[in-house]
Amino acid sequence: MTMAMRQKDTCMPEGNKDQENEEQDLFEHHRFIVDKGQGLLRIDKYVHAKIEGISRNKIQNTARAGNILVNGEAVKSNYKVKPGDEISIVMSHPPREIELLPENIPLDIVCEDEHIIIINKESGMVVHPGYGNYTGTLVNALVHHFDNLPHQNDESIKPGLVHRIDKDTSGLLLVAKTELVQTRLAKSFFDRKIDRIYHALVWGDFQDDEGTISGHIGRSLKNRKVMDVFPEGDHGKPAVTHYRVLERFGYVTLVECRLETGRTHQIRAHFQHIGRPLFNDVTYGGDQILKGTTYTKYKQFVKNCFKIIPRHALHAKTLGFTHPVKEKYVFFDSPLAKDMEEVIGKWRAYAIHKKPS
Repeated sequence: MTMAMRQKDTCMPEGNKDQENEEQDLFEHHRFIVDKGQGLLRIDKYVHAKIEGISRNKIQNTARAGNILVNGEAVKSNYKVKPGDEISIVMSHPPREIELLPENIPLDIVCEDEHIIIINKESGMVVHPGYGNYTGTLVNALVHHFDNLPHQNDESIKPGLVHRIDKDTSGLLLVAKTELVQTRLAKSFFDRKIDRIYHALVWGDFQDDEGTISGHIGRSLKNRKVMDVFPEGDHGKPAVTHYRVLERFGYVTLVECRLETGRTHQIRAHFQHIGRPLFNDVTYGGDQILKGTTYTKYKQFVKNCFKIIPRHALHAKTLGFTHPVKEKYVFFDSPLAKDMEEVIGKWRAYAIHKKPS
């Protein structure tokens, strides 16, 4: 299934694909240790008594999605708590969320039904408000879109992010429309059951046609805005990126990336770690001429390419997952963003003719 089908009313299933896995970290909202004198009690009743203002229905939905853990294991709402049990309630979003204001911003909707919506995000759009970007985000646009939908049932519709892509990354993004669907999809990400492929243009060439990059990823000890790769067990969380060469252009290479894990900036940090940062990635050093000749014409060619794609060359190309309600596998493939397609065309012509086109 490609984006040419562009259903707005249903997400059609397709046969299973061996695509990339990405996980989503869950955020702990509540933690309780059951008192020694506590008698046996259903966990939904126990949590209802512990958390002010929460409904039994919401607790049961959370349990149904596998997001109520007892001693590290997901339990059903009829689980009987016992003295000493460690109860943790996790969600796909941080405990604190800012107010989401609707904004009439055009959206490229690939697929939408009453449960989910898939967006082809353009580069330059921040996904979620925060850190100086409180308006003009994808979520602001989604709130407006949902406010203008006809009410299909009694459950409120609101954008529920289950994964995010960077502001300057283009491509497919999956959003839940209800809290239950959000928690189910977040659990699928956590269990590495969401399949995705990225395409990236990186500096340099590769000896082999495919390979794997491993290394813990965590915040840089020198710059908290940048992710770094660390030896195992030293700092950060385990991260594995599989790549396959799609096209070689001599000084840059187009690669397909499949992730075993879904860490922040994983692709960008991993390729910088092996000396092949993404083309024009300012944060990770790809905005310099790292490979090629010293000729003035070549330098001008690269600078012209930088102007064509004034961001890192990364696109979330495919998305595959089991529908959280219909329980059928769906798969989507998006065309590369125009700026990325154009710059790849320039490098393809350069590789053939050995001079700027």
